[in-house]
Amino acid sequence: MYYEMVKDKKSGAFKRLTGVKKETFAEMVTVLKKAAENKLKAGRTSKLSIEDQLLLTLSYWREYRTQYHLAASYGIHESTANRIINKIEDSLLASGAFSLPSKRQVEQTEWVVVMVDATEMQIERPQKNNDATTQVRNTSIASKYN
Repeated sequence: MYYEMVKDKKSGAFKRLTGVKKETFAEMVTVLKKAAENKLKAGRTSKLSIEDQLLLTLSYWREYRTQYHLAASYGIHESTANRIINKIEDSLLASGAFSLPSKRQVEQTEWVVVMVDATEMQIERPQKNNDATTQVRNTSIASKYN
């Protein structure tokens, strides 16, 4: 699925599909375009646009699809999909705008803990009666061996 197919969706559907809001996606694209302009080495231009590369990476994170399946969806080789995912991850992490909170920030937050006691629960078991169990008579077993 290419960005051209997704860009006109409503914001709720876009978030359900990609895992990020449209505004966040646009911010990510601007960061990636700046990183593409600042790269030192020139090389072959990618078959996929930056938006499609980001969409490929987000679908890899969101859907846990294999890189082989992603590559088949976008018409590229599996190793190319791997390079794209690594490049996008590195660029987004280097920007610092999309990183997770630090350990210090997490430690300073106030946590609310809710505990549920589910240890003693009644279990419905069938009633034991003579109809449910069949007893073997000892005489039938003894007669086989005599």
